[in-house]
Amino acid sequence: MEMTYRPTTLGELVEAGYRHRSVRDEMRENLLAMLARGENPFPGILGYDRTVVPALVNAVLARHDLILLGLRGQAKTRILRALVNLLDEETPVIAGSELNESPFAPFTKYARSLAATAGDDVPVAWLPREARYREKLATPDVTIADLIGDVDPVKAATLKKTFADEEVIHYGIVPRTNRGIFAINELPDLAPRIQVGLLNILEERDLQIRGFPVRIPLDVVMVFSANPEDYTNRGNIITPLKDRIASQILTHYPRDVATAKAITDQEAWSERKLDGIEVRLPDSFKTLVEEVAFAARRSDLVDQASGVSARMPIAMRELLVSNMERRAVLTGEKVVAPRLVDLFATLPAITGKVEMVFEGEQQGAEIVARRLIGDAVKALFDATFPPIDGPRARGDRSRRREAEEDEAGPFGRERNPPPIAGPYGPVVNHFRSERKVVLSDETPFARHLADLDAIDGLAELVASNGKPADDFERAFLMELVLEGLVLSLRIAREDLDSTVTYAEMARLNLMRSRG
Repeated sequence: MEMTYRPTTLGELVEAGYRHRSVRDEMRENLLAMLARGENPFPGILGYDRTVVPALVNAVLARHDLILLGLRGQAKTRILRALVNLLDEETPVIAGSELNESPFAPFTKYARSLAATAGDDVPVAWLPREARYREKLATPDVTIADLIGDVDPVKAATLKKTFADEEVIHYGIVPRTNRGIFAINELPDLAPRIQVGLLNILEERDLQIRGFPVRIPLDVVMVFSANPEDYTNRGNIITPLKDRIASQILTHYPRDVATAKAITDQEAWSERKLDGIEVRLPDSFKTLVEEVAFAARRSDLVDQASGVSARMPIAMRELLVSNMERRAVLTGEKVVAPRLVDLFATLPAITGKVEMVFEGEQQGAEIVARRLIGDAVKALFDATFPPIDGPRARGDRSRRREAEEDEAGPFGRERNPPPIAGPYGPVVNHFRSERKVVLSDETPFARHLADLDAIDGLAELVASNGKPADDFERAFLMELVLEGLVLSLRIAREDLDSTVTYAEMARLNLMRSRG
């Protein structure tokens, strides 16, 4: 409820026609008004328009406490914090009350005494909406005193009161959020006996402290977040508490690449200000970054119970831009665009954000991360270029067997194996004539492009299939072809520090054997 001016006493508040509402009614009425005006009540929450948001709206309209269940990186905390937008910009409270009591409903000893002596002159303070939302990250060491309160012996000694006096209570964070919204993140981390302490708040809307005959009628909306999978073996939500949380809403990861890109666009620090330098990030490369996250969410080597956070592509995008900035400074170039080799600079963002199953741990985080990048690159290659013909197009196992036959089969390590036909033939045959190419993320673009143009048939293949808009995109597509041939086991690749070497498979193995 908006006020044209701010009354300073209870009497002025009554004269101004202020209507006292509970927090639940306040959120409900404000949400209905926003929907009627066509406003988005949860700006910045993307990908949930037909799933989470309608369920959230219904819960608020039903005046429910609620819990968001979802894997990490699904915007649960962001959604809970957005609920504050449904509160009035300011609400009146009794000045000096540590529990934000309404001037119309005092309940502590301090507020009752003040109301009895001051009457309509009870002083009123105005609490902004930002101060009416508080949250607590649940950890095993959280106590009832932290959340609800406890007897304070220091206060009792200072005030010379007995432990039976209400004034010696030190209130916890939940009652101090009276007239607001209180959130508990990662609810299963709370010890079961602490969860029991929340039962009265959710059902009877009051609390009791150490058996005191003090019942405090709280006006607070309780919201929670939790991971539905107990992947850390940390605990569970006790059944009586779960039963008292009226609405349970499931969150999810973006279901398409376009939504995932929009989230990363919104969250990633991609727009850098570097004097005289233009850092380009084409849409195709943004898609490639998101595909790595989608590949991780499909991978058998990644623990799907822990999830793959949306923070991963955000961090990858930021590292990618940083690597291009670094190249611009080193080479003195004024325009830089991403290269496929730049993707390996994003490995720190992947290895720190995916949990491996046993097989993945055996292979190692970096090897799994490189495989995820390879899966994303292969998907983009298949969508951009024609399939690689020939018997090697069969499953991975067949291609690996044929690659081994190439090295030890009918041709062995023959210096001049038969040429390969088809659209990729000139490129593969280029490497079979004992040539190689070394690409780096630190090479000036002119040299990078020249090294790629020197590969037989590569520029022509890209021009006829990829239709690049400029030389930057042309170079990227040429790299994509080389990676597609590597993933199809037509040529080989070796990574060393910030360089990538492409060569014929038998030749590269021979180079490795010689050290």
